[in-house]
Amino acid sequence: MTLDSDILIDRRRLKRRLTVWRVLAIVAFVAALAFAGARSGGDDGTSGFGIGRDHIARITISGFIGDSKSRHDMLEKLRKDDNVKAVIVAVDSPGGTTTGGEALYEDLRELANAKPVAAVFGTMATSAAYLGGIATDYIVARGNTITGSVGVIFQWADVSELLGKVGVKVDEVRSGALKAKPSPFTPVDDAARALTEQLVKDSQGWFVGLVAERRKAAVSSLEDIKTGRIYTGRQAAQVGLIDAIGDEQVAIKWFTDARKVPSGLKVRDWKPGQSVSSLLSASMSSLALKLGVASLVDAAVLEGLDILKDRPLDGLFSIWHPQLSNVR
Repeated sequence: MTLDSDILIDRRRLKRRLTVWRVLAIVAFVAALAFAGARSGGDDGTSGFGIGRDHIARITISGFIGDSKSRHDMLEKLRKDDNVKAVIVAVDSPGGTTTGGEALYEDLRELANAKPVAAVFGTMATSAAYLGGIATDYIVARGNTITGSVGVIFQWADVSELLGKVGVKVDEVRSGALKAKPSPFTPVDDAARALTEQLVKDSQGWFVGLVAERRKAAVSSLEDIKTGRIYTGRQAAQVGLIDAIGDEQVAIKWFTDARKVPSGLKVRDWKPGQSVSSLLSASMSSLALKLGVASLVDAAVLEGLDILKDRPLDGLFSIWHPQLSNVR
């Protein structure tokens, strides 16, 4: 009986040792592949250790647009990478914060000053997303793309009546008459509404000014555009908000015809925060999950997930939404 127990214990020890060595071998193999891919330039759009192939980069702007350091860093790398001969900005977003759109616009303008950049609109490219589009030098959209919505919005909830019905009273001491105005706890007064209107008009003037500067063909339609209305892609082409109806291939043709970008270049996706180390971490984690080795799952993989958290409407937004309930 003792002999059988000893045999079982030895087998378990041997099995654990084999598992450790197998995992280490797989990790070394993946690391070698990642290193080789980095040196030759992979199809992920990154240039590895500064060695890559000439290509057209594609970046995607989707979901809620806010200020993003990882996006800024990616656009900086694109601007400095000599292997990137042109950039396609694929946009599919209703917009976001006005400052987020401003940051995106400035980063894309800096990129466009260094190399050809074109925007390709998908299902929707409105408000701050359209602001990103006009930062490029050529805009392509589908005929049924929803675009436009030039302007900003400032919203707040008035729950004062609700609080009164449930017997809740909010007391406060303000350092000034307009401090923390408008407030959801008190009905808006004339002074607070006037202040808010000034903020919105200032940002609206800034937005429309950029449209007039970047989209010369749209200047004659500015009064209609100022209303903040949305347009289909066909309507946007008629008023000068976009340049052409079509898809990515139309943008690529513009690169070769108008900006003399070599034809036949591959289009490679670039993503914020993407690097050889992050790709290696993701590959290792995927293998670990398949092997059931949970200890190898790195938290860095989870950080790569784009999770849209609840966002209160407590500032200036450049976003289009048919119902307030659609945006939180």
